[in-house]
Amino acid sequence: MNQRAMIAATAASLMSLAMVATPAAAQEKEKCFGIAKAGQNDCANIFGTHSCAGQSKVDMDKSEWKYVAKGTCKDMKGLTQDEAKKLKS
Repeated sequence: MNQRAMIAATAASLMSLAMVATPAAAQEKEKCFGIAKAGQNDCANIFGTHSCAGQSKVDMDKSEWKYVAKGTCKDMKGLTQDEAKKLKS
């Protein structure tokens, strides 16, 4: 195999690995409520008063969330969605 063919094969292998690994990485995240700083939330809050990232007004609002690595939310003193809903009801 010549050098050009080997480089092309290596590049194709790396690209196919990246395509396979991306969905798995996305599945290893969870929403963690009450840890986002003002303006650093990831999307709409739990009550739908806004629908975009970066619109939280205060630090650590229990209705705002960020994606974190699965299993790390409690270490950050965060809440699940169900826990956050119970606090705000």
